[in-house]
Amino acid sequence: MARPLRIEYAGAVYHVTARGNQRGDIFRSVQDRERFLFKLEESAQRYDVRVYLFCLMTTHIHLVLETPRANLGKFMHRLQTAYTVYFNRRHQQCGHLMQGRYGA
Repeated sequence: MARPLRIEYAGAVYHVTARGNQRGDIFRSVQDRERFLFKLEESAQRYDVRVYLFCLMTTHIHLVLETPRANLGKFMHRLQTAYTVYFNRRHQQCGHLMQGRYGA
């Protein structure tokens, strides 16, 4: 059965969470955190998303975002994919980095 579509609103503010696959680490070094923040900034500019708060834990993230264009799904897809590609190359891994669907 397919997951229900998220309802997205222009101007909505979201508390977004994402967790590492099998509750594993998604950040292993300061360089990983810096790269995530770079990808976050890049994605926010591309999709016109306003980032108000972020918290980068070892195994998960919290973000508070506003989406003037109602495009949370596209923004999160780009952010998670870009960071996962970096992480997998850097740590010589393959497959999913994040567990399931992000929460919002």
